[in-house]
Amino acid sequence: MAELESLETAAEHERILREIESTDTACIGPTLRSVYDGEEHGRFMEKLEARIRNHDREIEKMCNFHYQGFVDSITELLKVRGEAQKLKNQVTDTNRKLQNEGKELIIAMEELKQCRLQQRNISATVDKLTLCLPVLEMYSKLREQMKSKRHYPALKTLEHLEHTYLPQVSHYRFCKIMVDNIPKLREEIKEVSMSDLKDFLESIRKHSDKIGETAMKQAQQQRNLDNIVSQHPRISGGKKSKKEVCASSDLEVKNTSPMSEQDSGILDVEDEDEDEEVPGAQDLVDFSPVYRCLHIYSVLGARETFENYYRKQRRKQARLVLQPPSNMHETLDGYRKYFNQIVGFFVVEDHILHTTQGLVNRAYIDELWEMALSKTIAALRTHSSYCSDPSLVLDLKNLIVLFADTLQGYGFPVNQLFDMLLEIQDQYSETLLKKWSGVFRNILDSDNYSPIPVANEEVYKKIVGQFPFQDAELEKQPFPKKFPFSEFVPKVYNQIKEFIYACLKFSEDLHLSSTEVDDMIRKSTNLLLTRTLSNCLQNVIKRKNVGLTELVQIIINTTHLEKSCKFLEEFITNITNVLPETVHTTKLYGTTTFKDARHAAEEEIYTNLNQKIDQFLQLADYDWMAMEPGSRASDYLVDLIGFLRSTFAVFTHLPGDVDVHSTMSGKVAQTACMSACKHLSTSLMQLLLEAEVRQLTLGALQQFNLDVEECER
Repeated sequence: MAELESLETAAEHERILREIESTDTACIGPTLRSVYDGEEHGRFMEKLEARIRNHDREIEKMCNFHYQGFVDSITELLKVRGEAQKLKNQVTDTNRKLQNEGKELIIAMEELKQCRLQQRNISATVDKLTLCLPVLEMYSKLREQMKSKRHYPALKTLEHLEHTYLPQVSHYRFCKIMVDNIPKLREEIKEVSMSDLKDFLESIRKHSDKIGETAMKQAQQQRNLDNIVSQHPRISGGKKSKKEVCASSDLEVKNTSPMSEQDSGILDVEDEDEDEEVPGAQDLVDFSPVYRCLHIYSVLGARETFENYYRKQRRKQARLVLQPPSNMHETLDGYRKYFNQIVGFFVVEDHILHTTQGLVNRAYIDELWEMALSKTIAALRTHSSYCSDPSLVLDLKNLIVLFADTLQGYGFPVNQLFDMLLEIQDQYSETLLKKWSGVFRNILDSDNYSPIPVANEEVYKKIVGQFPFQDAELEKQPFPKKFPFSEFVPKVYNQIKEFIYACLKFSEDLHLSSTEVDDMIRKSTNLLLTRTLSNCLQNVIKRKNVGLTELVQIIINTTHLEKSCKFLEEFITNITNVLPETVHTTKLYGTTTFKDARHAAEEEIYTNLNQKIDQFLQLADYDWMAMEPGSRASDYLVDLIGFLRSTFAVFTHLPGDVDVHSTMSGKVAQTACMSACKHLSTSLMQLLLEAEVRQLTLGALQQFNLDVEECER
């Protein structure tokens, strides 16, 4: 058993030795560990020593076998050393020479290296400058644009600088400074552009008057052109206009009315050539600040802020424009300036609406216009109510029409303005009535209440041309002769026609139908007849110093004026082209007016006669206790009868047909005579029945009877 173990140990040691001989030194550790892990390392060492000795003997044998070759090799090696030393010396000498020769080359190479380095640096610098110079140029351009106030191009340059150029050189310090300045530059551009906008708003506020004046001149020129175009077919066709028809009729009179002396004109304050081109709003105002500011704020993303600011400021300006001056009603220029400012404001807004996208919209414009319309109408109602001059009211109407036509040309609804003009028409009629009241008073006060004498045919035709009078008997009479009426008849008739003309002037350009114009004229004329002229006639009739002769002449005059009413009807029909038979046509009340005046004159005659009779009766001095009567009638009664005879002789001038319901001529004379006789008889009876007469004699009664018989005769 022990032998078997010894054999295994020996075999193991042999294996380990072979492994040590064949294994790399670095990997021998595990092999040695297996020796020391066993218990036979002593025997292993013996084996190892034996193996080493064995190898030594083999090495010695090999060395002995190759010794001569080794000696020969050493000898050759010594020879080689000598040659190598020579070679070394040669190499050293060559190296020294090479070093000496290469020093200049090294210096040149160093210089070349430095040049190459400099060249590379310069190239890099050029490349960097190529990137930086556009940035600096753009920044310089930006500053120049800012300095020259070209803010929108400056903003575009700023955008290019920020998004295109600066990102390429963002790592440089000066670029960081630029980047930090960009928000400040933007803010500066915003502030400067806003300042320009404020200047623009202030400028258009000051120049709204001129802009509006220009726009209204354009509208006036367009209206004149339209009128020329519309009248051309009538001219070429040989037809007459309304005014020509009136001029050619036998009812035409001279322009003696105060209204005809100064026809109103809206834009005739300057003598301008009709063909001269009137500049538009864009020619008077530089809108570029608005456009620039709008673009700038749009680019900066603050468009909504800009729109709100612009609209807010323009609303404030609108309120200022719509506030009329306190003395606007005093002159037409006050109204004109007020309208010019309003038109100028909305012309600018309309231009902004059509040249910008969304800065203002139609809803905003309509809102402003509604406010302006209400305030304008309220102001006109207030201030026009102070106006008492019909010429100024007519001029104001023409100005309002031009104002409305101008704004209508820009698309604004103006129906309310024309409705308001119908209200002003009532006021205009009142001012006309007041003015014609003065005209009628002057005519009636200056009249001599005597028939108009005619010395020759020329004067006769002139009066017949002024007043529609036809009398075959009078025409046959030789000159000189007299018209039955006094001068106030043709004058009043002509002034009624002038009043109608004045009413017609107001109706022009109001877009009214012929029927509406006719109705308006007839209503106003009726007021003139029934109120103004009637009151003037009544005042003349009721005057204290009016005589019976004047009253008789008034009766004659009103009779002829009454007959002329049908000619006034025809006159209105000619200028309105509306036949009197048309439905709803208003009739003239002139007949009633003149009848009432005539009746008032008749009553005044009766009253005056009775007063005169009373004055004569106050002279009666009866002696109620007289024993014998006188030989003739009392002196007071003789004088009274003489007065009545001369008075009734005046009535022979009265026309035969004074009342359309009576065929009796001299009705007024008969009625006056009956009234006087009745009043005289009543007064004589009262003399007998007075309380103071307590007793009377037969002689007194006989004298009283003589007076009564004288009255009967």
